[in-house]
Formats: sequence, structure tokens, C-alpha cells
Amino acid sequence: MAVGLFDGAKRSFVGPADARVEIPIIDKRIGQVIAIMGESLQLMDMETYEVLEVPLPQEEDIRKRLEPSIEVEYWRSMGKSKVVRVRGTTTKT
Repeated sequence: MAVGLFDGAKRSFVGPADARVEIPIIDKRIGQVIAIMGESLQLMDMETYEVLEVPLPQEEDIRKRLEPSIEVEYWRSMGKSKVVRVRGTTTKT
């Protein structure tokens, strides 16, 4: 049984005991929110200064803490990116 990184769907694999299962490599990175644009975020990677667009997280507790200039942890895997947590505190009340 496994849970999808980007959609949270549970998946099961049935096969022989010696079957190989591919495991995705997750690149955990830090980025700074540049802008919130509808249902997506514009992030700047804090190491490479690359600017990328990622979907707005589904988790409400993360969404309400997002604002420009805040740092977030995001994961990259299989050509997709996902914000997983907000680092530090925000000025929102």
C-alpha cells in the first residue's frame, strides 16, 4: 500500500515477493513565495534562484499562512512540485 505524493490517493501493488517496485526520488527544497496567483504560487528557489510556478496547496492550514516573501519547503519529484509546509511565522493575524 502506498499513498500518492501529489494527490493523496491510496494505491496497492500485487505481485510476486521478488518483484521490484520503483520508488520516486523526492528532492526537498526551500523556496520563497513571490506571488499568489489564483490557484498557483510563484516561488523562487533559495539555492538556485530559479523561479517556478506550483499549485496552491490543498491543506487549509498551509494556505492561510501563505503570503509574499514567506519561505516554504517544497518537494520536487517526477517533474512535479508541491508545497508541503511554511517555514517561520507570518505577519497575518
